[in-house]
Amino acid sequence: MTTAIADILEGFEFLDDWEDRYRYVIELGRELAPLTEEERNEENRVHGCVSQVWLAKKIQSGADNGPILFYKGDSDAHIVRGLVAIVLAQYSGMSAKGILETNLEEIFGKIGLKEHLTPQRSNGLSSMVQRIKDDAAAALVQ
Repeated sequence: MTTAIADILEGFEFLDDWEDRYRYVIELGRELAPLTEEERNEENRVHGCVSQVWLAKKIQSGADNGPILFYKGDSDAHIVRGLVAIVLAQYSGMSAKGILETNLEEIFGKIGLKEHLTPQRSNGLSSMVQRIKDDAAAALVQ
C-alpha cells in the first residue's frame, strides 16, 4: 500500500456523500497487498473484530524513538479491509514511540468516519489500533 494518510484525508475532503466515502474506503482496501496463507495465522489475527482481520508485522531497529514497525493487513470484509488500509497508512513505518503518541481517533474524527461505522466495526477498529499500540509498547521494552 502506497497511499499516505495525508492523501487519504485529502480524498475524503472531496467526497460529500457517505455512499461515495464508503466506496472510497472499499477502494483503499483493494490497494492492500494480499497476505500469504502463512501470514493468515492465529498469531496475526486481531481479536475483537466481527470480521476476520489479520495484521502481520515486521520490526526494524530504529533510533531514539525506538524500533520501526511495518505492517501488512487484510480482512474478509470489504469495508473492514478499507479500514485496515487507513490504519496501516497511519501506523506502518512509524517508530514505536510515534505509534504510542498518535491518536487515530482524532484522525477518524476529522473525516467523520467513526460516527458512520456500525458499533461492531467501530469495536473492530479499536481492536486493530490497540493491537498496534500493544505491539509498539512491547517493541520498546525488548
